[in-house]
Amino acid sequence: QVQLVESGGGLARPGGSLKLSCTASGFTFSSYNMSWARLAPGTGLEWVSGIDIDGSNTYYSESAKGRFRISRDNANNMLYLQMNSLKPEDTALYYCERRRRTATTWSGRSDYDSWGQGTQVTVSS
Repeated sequence: QVQLVESGGGLARPGGSLKLSCTASGFTFSSYNMSWARLAPGTGLEWVSGIDIDGSNTYYSESAKGRFRISRDNANNMLYLQMNSLKPEDTALYYCERRRRTATTWSGRSDYDSWGQGTQVTVSS
C-alpha cells in the first residue's frame, strides 16, 4: 500500500536551515506530482510547496517562496524540502502528500489522497 515517511525535522534557530525528506513506497513515485504541507498549532493544514512528476516545475506558497526549495529523486523514490531562513512561524508538523492524478489545483485538501505521519519542525531561539 502507499507509504510516505517523513524525516529530517528538528529544532532550528531563526535564520537556520533544515532539510526534510520523504521516502515513498507502494506506488510508482515517478508518476505522481507531490507536495509538502504543514500543520501549525491553532491553524489548519497549509499547503507549502509542490513539484511535478519529473521536477521540471515547482510551486510555492507565498510564505515559502524564496526560502524553501522542493526537489525529488525519482530513482530513489525520495521527496525533499530544503528550508532556509527559517522563522518561528515555520514551526509546524510537516507532511509530504501525493497529489491525485485528477487534481486541478495544488493547494486544495481534496487534491491529495495520501500523506505520511509528519515530521516536527520547531524554530526557536
